[in-house]
Formats: sequence, structure tokens, C-alpha cells
Amino acid sequence: MKTRAQRRLAQLEALVQQRTAQLAELSLHLQSAREDERQRLAADLHDELGALLTSAKLDTARIQARLRQQPPDAAVALERLDHLSATLNSVIALKRRIIEDLRPSALIHLGLLPALQGLCQDFADSSGLQLRIALQSVTLSPARQLVLYRALQEALSNVAQHAAAQRLEVRLLTLAAGAHEPAWVELSVQDDGRGFSGSAPARSASFGLLAMRLRIEAEQGRLLLHAPAGQGCRLQVRLPAG
Repeated sequence: MKTRAQRRLAQLEALVQQRTAQLAELSLHLQSAREDERQRLAADLHDELGALLTSAKLDTARIQARLRQQPPDAAVALERLDHLSATLNSVIALKRRIIEDLRPSALIHLGLLPALQGLCQDFADSSGLQLRIALQSVTLSPARQLVLYRALQEALSNVAQHAAAQRLEVRLLTLAAGAHEPAWVELSVQDDGRGFSGSAPARSASFGLLAMRLRIEAEQGRLLLHAPAGQGCRLQVRLPAG
């Protein structure tokens, strides 16, 4: 027969389990809400801001065309309009980059592999790192594809900011199902950088890794990290196939 202390301990353990489950549900809800907000904001930027910028660009082009037909005293105004036109082009390009970060159009319209390849190529172009990519076709739900895409975004950001690496390898494959294990889709990101100089990554990186872990676990996945000091870092994301 359990003592009063044992019963109290069992109640506390049950309460901890309940709160942990609730926190997991809350994390999933918040992640979903954030993606919904990203989609809404991207749509607003595309539709409303895009329309305003396009209208301003067309007006500028019309004024430029008329001023070029005027005497030389219009040269100063034309010069300022040329500068305004260049500024508008920069704003439009910035808008496109923001929209792409909020709502990855490549993932939506082209599929997972082209979207991941695009991320890797953009990273290689901007960082100058030697990059090896080996991506196999995999089967994942749209929600898990987005989790994998965001995980690679975060992993590449961490490499750029913290790893001091020269080479990077990104692999995507399906791990065969075992006797008591489902088939897993695995994304592996391996760099030759500094690893972790202590027992944990930098604080700014650890927050990103925590958010990544919560997102992955909400989809019944796993996040594995191996980063001994001075020996690079290997990050593996595993999600159930299907």
C-alpha cells in the first residue's frame, strides 16, 4: 500500500506529464499560428505593397519619358527621377526577398527538392563555402516538408554565423523501415567548422535550435546534434516518411 508521500509524488508526476503534454500542444499551435501569420503577411506584401510599388514605378516611367522630350532645364528633375526609379527597383527586390522568406514560393510551386536546392545554392553563393549536395526524392506531407525547409534554413544560418567552416555537406535520404521502426526521412547538414567550444552552442544559436527541435517533435520527428569542439557539427533531422 502506497504511503501518503508516494501518492503525492505520483500525483505530481502525473501533473508534470499533463503540463508537458499541454506545452507540446501549445508549441504546435504557436508554430502553426506563426506560419499562418507568415502566409497572411506575405499575401499582404504581395498584393497591397506590390500594387503600390508597381503603380509608383509606372508613374515614374511616364514622367521620365515626358521629361526627356523637354529642354535641358529638365535635366535636374530627370536625374532625381532616375534616382527614384533605382530606389523603387531596390524596394521591389527587397519586397520579393521578404515574401520569399515568409512564404517559400519555391516549396509551394516547385516542390521540396528544388526548394532545398535553391536554399543551398543561395547559401553557397553568399557564403563562398564549398558545398556538396546529395538530395534524394522523398515522401513527406506538406506540413513536414515545411518543417524540413525551415530546419535547413536555420541550420544554414547557424553555419554562416557561428561555425567558421570551409566546407558543408547537405544530404536528404529515406532510411529504410526496421522491424519496429517506421521509415524515416533524414536531412543531414555536416560542416567542418569549430563545433561547440563548450558544452552548448552560442545562446543565439541555441534558441534557434530549441525552436527547431519543438517544431520537429511536434511532427513526431527527432533532432540529433553531434558537434565536438574543433571537429565540426553534424545536424540530423528525422521525420516519419509519408
